[in-house]
Amino acid sequence: MRPRDEPSTGEQLGVGVALLVIDLMVIAYLFFIRYGMTGWADAYNGGNPPDAPREALRGMWLLAGGAVVTGCGLLALGWRIPGVVQLIVLGVGAGLLACFAVRG
Repeated sequence: MRPRDEPSTGEQLGVGVALLVIDLMVIAYLFFIRYGMTGWADAYNGGNPPDAPREALRGMWLLAGGAVVTGCGLLALGWRIPGVVQLIVLGVGAGLLACFAVRG
């Protein structure tokens, strides 16, 4: 038997699904808790400038950095399916938070 060079498709799908669940939890946390609660608190903040767009921008950079680091790292290691999942899911989450940061 020769050693395997790349992980099997089943292993890649399993890791991809696990990372998808983790990614969705992180996106939900950043959207509902960080951005949503900050937006809710801004309504009761009086005349101070709102903090929600800054939190959305911070979450956008966090997700974009995570997409680049984990997605490209997995692709470089030969894990194509989880790498693409990371790039797509975290990239879409970063785009979503960027829209909220711009809308302010």
